[in-house]
Amino acid sequence: MAVAAPPAPTDRRIAKLELIDVRVEYRGRAQSETLALDKTSLRIEAGEFVCIVGPSGCGKTTLLHCLDGLKQPTGGRMLLDGREITAPGPDRAMVFQSASLLPWRTVLRNVTYGLELQGVPLREATTRARAMIELVGLAGFEGRHPGELSGGMQQRVNLARALVIDPEVILLDEPFAALDAQTRETMQTELLRVWDATKKTAIFITHQISEAVYLADRVIVMSPRPGRVKAIVPVDIPRPRPASARRDPNMFAIEAQIGALMERDEARA
Repeated sequence: MAVAAPPAPTDRRIAKLELIDVRVEYRGRAQSETLALDKTSLRIEAGEFVCIVGPSGCGKTTLLHCLDGLKQPTGGRMLLDGREITAPGPDRAMVFQSASLLPWRTVLRNVTYGLELQGVPLREATTRARAMIELVGLAGFEGRHPGELSGGMQQRVNLARALVIDPEVILLDEPFAALDAQTRETMQTELLRVWDATKKTAIFITHQISEAVYLADRVIVMSPRPGRVKAIVPVDIPRPRPASARRDPNMFAIEAQIGALMERDEARA
């Protein structure tokens, strides 16, 4: 399988998301500086599903927070449809590892919550929320509270809550990491079904190479800190991808290729 070179920042075609020489520094209490990301450049096209992998501490979550507008880079630029990202906005939605649902609200009211904050009338918010709850496979559970749901079901609610605001881009920060192996695989397949129905641009962070390959159109491999785009590996596996696609020999070959790229960094550490 071929490894694509990181995109040249001089390519000025407008992408859905574009990172140009992004740099992020943290200053600690002792005034010491930590360089989390440096010269990170990347282009993501509309409707792509991109997964990002890399060693712990390489800046994957920092990158996602910058894309969401929760953190500002200390250098470089981040663009959405050619516009500078300077703050969070309804055109992006984040799905975190923890569902963080409001325990006193039902499934339905957890999903309407973001729409309510935007001032959407409750009747419209409820209609939209019910449609999204059905899409994520939770029809019939609208009146349940989070404490009555399994971990996988809570993450379905989390996903519905993000999608109901109809963002252009969905950002997923290891959303299945806390689930058991069987539930995790089920949720991966369900996520692809939902993504295929919505065609949202998706950026998904994971430590699990097999998860990245199963989900992605392209896998972005990050270098150790300071994080840079080390390689971009296309996943030329036809869609839709049923659960059985995990046993495709081409899938194993791509996983091995990405694993080898990451092992080289571990050997140098």
